[in-house]
Amino acid sequence: MRPAHLALAALVAAVWGVNFVVIEIGLDHFPPLLFSALRFLVAALPAVFFVGRPKVAWKWIVGVGLALGVAKFGLLFTGMDLGAPAGLSSLVLQVQAVFTGLFAFLALGERPGRVKLLGMGVALAGIGVAAVDEGASGPLTGFALIIAAAACWGVSNVLTRKAAPPDALNFMVWVSTVPVLPLLALSLLLEGPERDLAALRGLDWTGAGVIVYVAWVTTVFGFGAWGWLLRRHPASSVAPFSLLVPVFGMTSAALFLGEAVSPLRWCAAALLVGGVALTSVTAGRRPAAERAGAAGDRERNVHVPLIKTPENARNAAGVPNSGAPAGVTTPAALADPVPKERA
Repeated sequence: MRPAHLALAALVAAVWGVNFVVIEIGLDHFPPLLFSALRFLVAALPAVFFVGRPKVAWKWIVGVGLALGVAKFGLLFTGMDLGAPAGLSSLVLQVQAVFTGLFAFLALGERPGRVKLLGMGVALAGIGVAAVDEGASGPLTGFALIIAAAACWGVSNVLTRKAAPPDALNFMVWVSTVPVLPLLALSLLLEGPERDLAALRGLDWTGAGVIVYVAWVTTVFGFGAWGWLLRRHPASSVAPFSLLVPVFGMTSAALFLGEAVSPLRWCAAALLVGGVALTSVTAGRRPAAERAGAAGDRERNVHVPLIKTPENARNAAGVPNSGAPAGVTTPAALADPVPKERA
């Protein structure tokens, strides 16, 4: 990768890491479900009028919108509102890689190899250490909701792989239209119209800036730049930068919010990041039907590549085999199979 592209990948990781601090600030201005609804509303408008509808079935747009937008972000914002620290949330959310691997096995028949299983175990050990650290300082309700958010992110990753949209940014913009009304309805029901109206009437420049950051900087710029990089470089070159997200998240939370990072939390971070790295770089076994088809081709002396390119992976399985990053899986799964520039 060129130096400018390396810098862009690091910048996206920083944007996504600092996003947790911005969310923490935003929760001082908005109820969590209303905040999440506004995030998607501003991300979708007016961008949806300038990008074409992604070439995927509506069921995938709606499915990812509900799993990612309503469930994952609704739980994440609520968990942080209930006391889960921003830095810890940026770290614990990375366990989505474990859930993605589990759901991919159940829904897609992707059998993880031994090293990937080891990585999942190490990451889960990190979650256990983080739970002990968090439990020593307060209730675990918010922490549990962050883990639930990670599970919902895993569901959305599998749905995205099934959808296999050709353009990451278009897909995310249209997905952002789905959660707005459900989140607004949930906010009115659970948070109350009085609280919502008070937040909107009290909107100031800080609140507006928070919405702009989480909607346009994190979503439009972040996903757009990540997808742009993945269309020009192998996912194996881009994906490791996603592991910097919790590093930037914990560091920015310590700098701007004064969050203390205990030795136990550093231990949890090392286990989680190490485990996620193992699950990211190790390919699992192909589904049984695909392996059987490949074996039949070899018996007929038909050449079957030992290492799949993104293009032939899409043709064989119907989804891109792009080595999606564990921390931010969705953009990698949306990478276009076009020629890569030389590093």
